[in-house]
Amino acid sequence: MDLQSIRREYLRGSLTREDLLDDPIKQFQRWMEEAIRMEQTEPTAMVVATTPRDGQPSQRVVLLKGVDERGFTFFTNYESRKAREIAVNSRVSLHFPWLSIERQVIIGGVAEKVSVEESRAYFSSRPRESQLGAWASPQSRVLESRESMLAQFDSISKKFKDGDIPLPEFWGGFRVRPCMIVSFIPCRLAETGISSGWRPDYQRASQSGSCFFSKTDFRRAYCGRPFLYGG
Repeated sequence: MDLQSIRREYLRGSLTREDLLDDPIKQFQRWMEEAIRMEQTEPTAMVVATTPRDGQPSQRVVLLKGVDERGFTFFTNYESRKAREIAVNSRVSLHFPWLSIERQVIIGGVAEKVSVEESRAYFSSRPRESQLGAWASPQSRVLESRESMLAQFDSISKKFKDGDIPLPEFWGGFRVRPCMIVSFIPCRLAETGISSGWRPDYQRASQSGSCFFSKTDFRRAYCGRPFLYGG
């Protein structure tokens, strides 16, 4: 298997001065709209990277469920590995690999639990089987057997067969307050441009053939401390 010979030209991505908004959240929302419009597979899917005390990062794919001026929101089991690691180290990284449209967006920030009310509102909007699954499925733990998991699901289904399913105490959302938003696109340096507040990393672009733009000047408003980013 010759992996070194696998390559192709990346011609779809581009970024000009006119493409960039001063507000990084609005810029991300525009990019998300483009990914949805261009039928990117699972455009809301993002890799969430967390780091525990031992320093070994872990990653998993979750779905983005909200983005506004407060940050980026996802929901999970609070007993999962990612939630336990966030409890130890709240700094996380989000990665949107929109490969079919030749763009990647990376967000670094601080994760905080959303309110119970917000978690309950989202939980109640989920399909009933998904609500039952949240109660029945232990996350980041070894299952005794498939049969035991199905038995647990049946038991929960009978328990909540009538009426609404309540929000589990161990389930809810996190919101990531961004300290950094970075976009990678493959392009030529001659085709790039920047607007106020966006910083191009020309060294990285020349080494990798990708253009690297970051927005970090809003970090104090979100994180409360200076944020040093090194490419």
